[in-house]
Formats: sequence, C-alpha cells, structure tokens
Amino acid sequence: MDNEKKTALINTIKARLSRPMHYYLDLCTRCGLCYDTCHVFYGIPKKEYTPVGRAEVVRRIYKKYFRPSGRLFPSWGDSKKIDDHTMDELLDAAFSCTGCRRCMVYCPFGIDTPFLLSIAKVLLIENGTAPDELTILADGAVEKGESIAEFKEGYRDIIHDLEKEVANRIGASSPDGLIPLEKKGADILFVGLAGAHSIVNPAVIFNKAGASWTLSWFEAVNFGAFLGDPEKMQRIANRVVNEAIELGVKEVVIVECGTAYRIPKYMLGPLPFKVTSIVEVIHRYLKEGKIHIKDKAIQDAVTYHDPCQLGRNAGVYEEPREILQSLCADYREMTPNRAHNWCCGGGGGLVALDNEQFRIKSGKAKYDQIIATGAKIVVSACENCIFQLDTIKSGYNMDIEVKSLTELVAENLK
Repeated sequence: MDNEKKTALINTIKARLSRPMHYYLDLCTRCGLCYDTCHVFYGIPKKEYTPVGRAEVVRRIYKKYFRPSGRLFPSWGDSKKIDDHTMDELLDAAFSCTGCRRCMVYCPFGIDTPFLLSIAKVLLIENGTAPDELTILADGAVEKGESIAEFKEGYRDIIHDLEKEVANRIGASSPDGLIPLEKKGADILFVGLAGAHSIVNPAVIFNKAGASWTLSWFEAVNFGAFLGDPEKMQRIANRVVNEAIELGVKEVVIVECGTAYRIPKYMLGPLPFKVTSIVEVIHRYLKEGKIHIKDKAIQDAVTYHDPCQLGRNAGVYEEPREILQSLCADYREMTPNRAHNWCCGGGGGLVALDNEQFRIKSGKAKYDQIIATGAKIVVSACENCIFQLDTIKSGYNMDIEVKSLTELVAENLK
C-alpha cells in the first residue's frame, strides 16, 4: 500500500473521531462479557468473532496513529499499522457483524460496537475493498433515484397485474385503483420491497381498512446503510422523503424491513410526516376496528422472532405479540426475547453476500431458540430475518414454516 493511500485512510479515520467514537475506542477494558452475547461467537467460537475481537482491529489502528503510546511504543501499545493485511482483517470484522447491538445491551459501558465498526466500513470504501455485492446494490438504488422517470411505465404495468391479485383476494369487482400510485393528498405513502408479496399483502390490508394510501416508486431497503456509506445512505433515504413531501402525505409506512424503518424514524432528523412500521399500522387498524382477523385461526404452535432493528434498536415489541396472541391458539415465546433476543444472523446486509455456510453456523443460537419452543411456525416482521430464518431452516433440516407477520394477517382477515 503506497503512502498516499495510507494518508487518505488515516484522514478518513480522523474525520470519524467524534466524541462518542473516542469514548467507544478508549473505554473498553477487554472484560470479555460481550463474548457470549454474540450469535456469531455462539456458532463459531473464535476470538475474532467476538464483539471485542472485531473492535480491536479498529482500536489497534486508532492507537497506532492517534495515541502517543501507539506511535512511540507500538509493541507496548498493541498498535497496528494500516496495510493490505489489516484491510483484510477489517473486511472480516465489519461484515461478520450484523449490527444487532445485542453486545451493547450486555456491555457494562454500553459500547456500541456496530458504530465503532462504521470506521472499518468507510475505510473499506475508501480502499476500494468493500463487498462488491453491496456496492453494486447501493449504486443501483442511487441510480434509480436519479432516473426514476425511465422506470415508471414498466412499473405501472407490474402494479396493474398485482392489482388483479389483490382484487381476487378481497373480492373486489374491479382491480382498478387498488394499488394507487402518485396519489397526492393520500394519508399514507407505503414503501414496499421488490417482491410482489411485500406489496400485495399490505395492499389487501389497506383496502380492507378503507385506508387513503399510495405506493412509493422506490424500495424501502437501504443498501447504502448496509455498505456503510453515509452519503449513499442519505441519498437513498431522501428519495422517499422527497416523494412523501411532494405528495403531501401525513404518514410514511415502511414494509417489514427493520433497517428501512429505523433510518427515517431515528436517523434523518425531524421530518414533516409520521414514520411508522406496517406492523404498527396493522396493530392500529385492529385496535380501531378497521380490520378484523379470525380469532385463534392458527392452531399450530407459533413463535415470534424479534428483528433486531425493529425490536432492540427501535422498540417495536408488543404490537406483533398482541396481533399473534389474537391470531394464534398456541403462541410461545422464545427465550430470551425482546431486547435480549438472539439475532438471526441475517442483518447488516449479510444476506446479500456469498456466505451461506457462515450464516448457517452463526444462526445456531436462533436454531436452538426455535427448537426449544417446539413451535411449528416461526413468524417475523423483517424481510432479511425471513430470508435468514429460511436459510437456518434448510441448513439444519428443520420441520418448521417461516411466515411474515403481514402475510399471516392478510391470509386470515375476516
């Protein structure tokens, strides 16, 4: 690695050294309490897969270039210079972490390891060694935002086909207008995903509730956030923000995607509209009597997996449980749950990478949790979690069914 690049990387670190970042870099005592909190270490018990093991890669670089002990006495200060080998270590550290923050819950100092690893991700971007899959997906999302007019005609045709499916599901005489686009003054702008299921099931619920809504042109998922690129994350998020402002909606409702919900809800600052998860909206409609579900319609044992971004990092815990307890005759909790729930292993963009065997092994904690409940149906409210739970199911030959909460509700409306 040449000196010019090394200097650029050091300056990249310097730009990220906020007061909280200094705190997280300086305070860790290596007590080891975080070891057993990480689902990756649970399934692959190697030191480098502990929260402190990942953070130490960043910490040693920080000591080398920003602490007197690291510069003057590198062997004493346990410091590490930036070189190609170090960059490989940063890649493994950053993208073996799902950003679930379970370690932060148990850390006596509350050290936010995923925040600390954001330094690793920006260094990888600067070095040109960030995962190609996430880079391509983030760039594609940015490009779509800049060229949306070219996508609209083809997308309208797709939506019209989906409207026919919605009409069949709800018994409507005509499919026209069941999935509105560009409806100014609607109460709700719904942001879905690329899959038809992420649009059809919410559309069934919205139409049954008589909601005033319109569908976004964009997908909710934010690959800029998974990549760790703050600029691309902001640009991807702003597509929906600008669309919502232009349409004059009161509320932006996010599909089952934890990161896509958390970004506008907590990371963009004040917005001129309310941000809600589809899970919260379903719960609201049930409470208001706008929709009705078949009481105890599901007889098989059911358990719920808390998505880390929706649950631990955004606080949506009780709404999905109240829905499932109405819908299911035999609802069973995983242990632990809510803020202490084990991550499934699919967050942080990991499901987009070529790492299935790694995710199966790191999903061992979730496998053990599910088996302990004896449940036949595992429900979650995040697309990444659904994908990863299916991976765990096939990887361990589990006799279970994996369902999304929205899907389960839409299938069991009165």
